[in-house]
Amino acid sequence: MKGPLLLIGLLAIASNLLSQNQTPTVTPTHSEVKQALEVESLVPMFFSGGYHVGVGYRYERFRVRASIINGGSYNAEKAGINNNSSEFKRFYKTSPGIFFGYNVWKNLEVYTYAEFHTFTIQQKSTKYEKDLYSTDFGGGIGYQFFIGRYFYIQPALHIYLRKDKSLDFDGTKYNIPNTDFSPVIRLGVRLWSK
Repeated sequence: MKGPLLLIGLLAIASNLLSQNQTPTVTPTHSEVKQALEVESLVPMFFSGGYHVGVGYRYERFRVRASIINGGSYNAEKAGINNNSSEFKRFYKTSPGIFFGYNVWKNLEVYTYAEFHTFTIQQKSTKYEKDLYSTDFGGGIGYQFFIGRYFYIQPALHIYLRKDKSLDFDGTKYNIPNTDFSPVIRLGVRLWSK
């Protein structure tokens, strides 16, 4: 519970600092900025004992974002399509990612990404764990709903694609799903724009 409170506190301080010493000007809509620097987080990761932070730079309609995620106790196996396993759990260990996006309309963004995941695979019956490395590619679509000038909520849908990979657990084989489908929600703050 400390994680979300710390994040909210930091975002509030950042917003307060940004609002000081600024001369009044006509503010363009959030989607009309030429450049912007944004920090965001998949806040639900904090509730599972993990964390996520992303830093993005927007230039006109284009955005590049780098992120790092640790899912804590969140079981990502449930997001697998077709071949997810009821015998195993899959947890995100600390993993980086890079995202490239384009605003197609107002604050509606489509993007592609590569994430360099390390998963801990746990066999439910034995609690035995092994790590599996996977480079996941995919795409997403999300919309930034701004609350005031700086803060936003961005619900999105992600699809992850990966090669076949498997692990052997003393004769029981684990196959990672080739496709994950996941709704996500980010909380963010636009630290700077012009």
